[in-house]
Amino acid sequence: MATYDTNNNPLPTLYIPHGGGPCFFMDWTMGPADTWDKMEAWLRQLGASIQNKPSKNVADKADKRPDAIVVFSAHWENDTVTINSSPQPELYFDYYNFPPHTYELTYPAPGNPALANTIEGLLSNAGIGSRQDAKHGFDHGVFIPFMLIYPKADIPIVQVSLTTSLDPAEHIAIGQALAPLRKQNVLLVGSGLSYHNMEALMSGSTSQSGPNTDSDTFDQWLTDACEAPPSVRNKALCEWAAAPAARTAHPREEHLIPLMVMAGAAGEDEGKTIYKDQMLGATVSAFQFG
Repeated sequence: MATYDTNNNPLPTLYIPHGGGPCFFMDWTMGPADTWDKMEAWLRQLGASIQNKPSKNVADKADKRPDAIVVFSAHWENDTVTINSSPQPELYFDYYNFPPHTYELTYPAPGNPALANTIEGLLSNAGIGSRQDAKHGFDHGVFIPFMLIYPKADIPIVQVSLTTSLDPAEHIAIGQALAPLRKQNVLLVGSGLSYHNMEALMSGSTSQSGPNTDSDTFDQWLTDACEAPPSVRNKALCEWAAAPAARTAHPREEHLIPLMVMAGAAGEDEGKTIYKDQMLGATVSAFQFG
């Protein structure tokens, strides 16, 4: 395991798109056949691209691979923060009416009960209640993108739920509580979609007819918010629902809220856009903090 200078080179936090159901592992028929090709290619290179901040000590060369991963997926909500504590989580196929082979996908990444305990302790220290769940499996917001990011499934993953409040400030605080994990070579990832109006996507009404679509409008606001200084960023994200085209982009915000956790865990680290493309006519983005 690499030795890390914990003061100078924590891992970044990431907010990534996870596509639509098992979209990367089937022939896509609900739009152009190449709908997901660019997102798939980007996710496949993401693992190799992840680096911690450079250390001031030249001799302290850090391995790019995290020792563990903590994922907040849009597809798990609970009344209180819930932590997957299984040593070997099963897969939860929480998508419907897809080809039979997509229910036979495998991703045998181990869990990490010790890390689950650490997460519970950090949340408790911040006054945030939580509980553990040893039975909840990885949903498709976890196993689908990570089949591409780390296909060997050899890095332990702990999934943590959102809360049903979907309150931005609450989730920023959750991220702030878990920020110390970044200095322990643990990668924090929020998995969602920066545009998630499924009715508009599937009806084709997001098809690009010019530069001022609702998805472009919201994406520009979101990009500006995420790349702003941290104090400005967090205030803006707390008020996201007042942004231009916000409720068109997110009629319900569960796919956006994992971003709030990552922004909170970023602390004073600034954000940058690491992916931007069209998905079924809508603009979608991914962000890195730190």
